[in-house]
Amino acid sequence: MPKFDFEVITLGHGSGGLLTQRLLQSGVFDILKNDKLDQQHDGAILDISGKIAISTDSYVISPLFFEGGNIGDLAINGTVNDLAMCGAMAKYLTLSFIIEEGLSMEDFWAILVSIKNAADHAGVEIVTGDTKVVEKGKGDKIFINTSGVGIVHPEAKIHHNRIGLGDKIILSGPIAAHGIAIMSHRKGLEFETTIASDTRNLNFVVADLLDNFGEKIHFLRDATRGGVASVLNEVAGITKLGYLLEQKSIKIDEQVEGACEMLGLDPLYVANEGVFLAIVSESIADDFVKKLHQNGFEDAAIVGEVNEEHPSKVIMKSKIGGRRVVNYLTGEQLPRIC
Repeated sequence: MPKFDFEVITLGHGSGGLLTQRLLQSGVFDILKNDKLDQQHDGAILDISGKIAISTDSYVISPLFFEGGNIGDLAINGTVNDLAMCGAMAKYLTLSFIIEEGLSMEDFWAILVSIKNAADHAGVEIVTGDTKVVEKGKGDKIFINTSGVGIVHPEAKIHHNRIGLGDKIILSGPIAAHGIAIMSHRKGLEFETTIASDTRNLNFVVADLLDNFGEKIHFLRDATRGGVASVLNEVAGITKLGYLLEQKSIKIDEQVEGACEMLGLDPLYVANEGVFLAIVSESIADDFVKKLHQNGFEDAAIVGEVNEEHPSKVIMKSKIGGRRVVNYLTGEQLPRIC
């Protein structure tokens, strides 16, 4: 961490004047350095050809720091993954901060380092951004917005209208780790655990899957806020098809499962930040899972199928053979989870 001549961020650092320049020049531009950001402009000119995808998201997570990450890498991975779920490889991101007066430079620097590392790992450049500071009590330390642009894979034809009867539902890994990792650090609810957030970039594995299986991948979605249940209910409602899940095939870490039971949470609704759902042609499902295993997603598995029973509904077949409807989440199970 470089030496700063101020320990906390003040309203003046968002004024656009001298203090803003001191904040930006004290390390922000240097750590995120690239030829486009070096222009220090409010916008960026990009040279892109072909079909592109664009996405934006805002991050208001509390607490800022948690086991496995912080708001910085979450903001990068989140937008990179939203583009990946469109079948696109993220190329450029914008980065905007809304900072509450009084945020320590130590915390701000730790978040910047995390942003830098996550961007490098995902192979994306931060090309422009913005910084605003609000009065103490008008925010919660820091909020981040990222927008991204990515190039769509030539073989990607990902759309809910391509989901068909007999398609297999595949989960890339164990669910609910991110939500429980955050809950374990929530003020008033802390409990000891080694559970870490699963935040990670998914762009490279999705590109490899598209290289190998192309248009036989019908649908992709990362199961973030609202979890697996919300994603499947959304597509069930749109496609009017039935979605049958096999509980025994859905992987959940033992600690995560125990924490969910303790907190009265259904893991199907708990947020993930590095797990995605794929709905693919039955003909490639086994090979698709093998490819995920080869990419380090050892717990990937086929967890269900699309059928004509119970149209527009998600049904779970329990480990003992019973069946229940998995409805939409009602209310907010875990506020400010991302």
